[in-house]
Amino acid sequence: MTSLASQSVLIVGGSSGIGAAAAEAFAALGAHVTIAARDRKRLDAAAAAIGHGVRTAVLDTTRDDDVAAFFASADTFDHVVISAAQTPTGPVRGLALDDAYAAMDSKFWGAYRVARAVQINEGGSLTFISGFLSVRPSRNSVLQGAINAALEALARGLAIELSPVRVNTVSPGLIATPLWSKLEAGAREAMYENASARLPARRVGQPEDVANAVVYLASTPYATGSTVRVDGGGAIA
Repeated sequence: MTSLASQSVLIVGGSSGIGAAAAEAFAALGAHVTIAARDRKRLDAAAAAIGHGVRTAVLDTTRDDDVAAFFASADTFDHVVISAAQTPTGPVRGLALDDAYAAMDSKFWGAYRVARAVQINEGGSLTFISGFLSVRPSRNSVLQGAINAALEALARGLAIELSPVRVNTVSPGLIATPLWSKLEAGAREAMYENASARLPARRVGQPEDVANAVVYLASTPYATGSTVRVDGGGAIA
């Protein structure tokens, strides 16, 4: 595996959850990490928690001008991870079209904007975060599955277009992140318990589980065009 010490790493969506865990994992290995997100206060709190001299940048990936301006003045990176997304969920016939457009704009087009604007050093990597719904559809999250599948297909195509930059995807299952904080505590714990009983791994995923896969793809020079599922067996259960 390639050393990540002194490598320049950008984590888009690095202020919480999987993005923050990935930032911490890279920083612990000696990388120079920048975390980017829309909320300055959350970025500052995440950087303080991670330590290691992590830098911050305010970036809204849903805005063409914001993305273009940010990368026009940014340095070239060795590794880039895109974890930012806000995706309203619901059945196709119940989800408002405006919410559906916003979900696609945030998770797919946000990643697309970054991919077309960012400069990555030769032999470096770009990693998307998708989700196991791409291969295990849910009747209440059809759009999320379609977006995840589109991201994975985008990564495979970009692995050819951007070569020798390597492009991969990590596809998580149920991960205990702040995404679920809006659920009432009892309902959230019941969901986690039910999932733990159902999944072959017999546990719910943690952000660090996904971060391990992100680091593996960044540090493995022969990995490109790949999708690595970290779902506790959710795609087969």
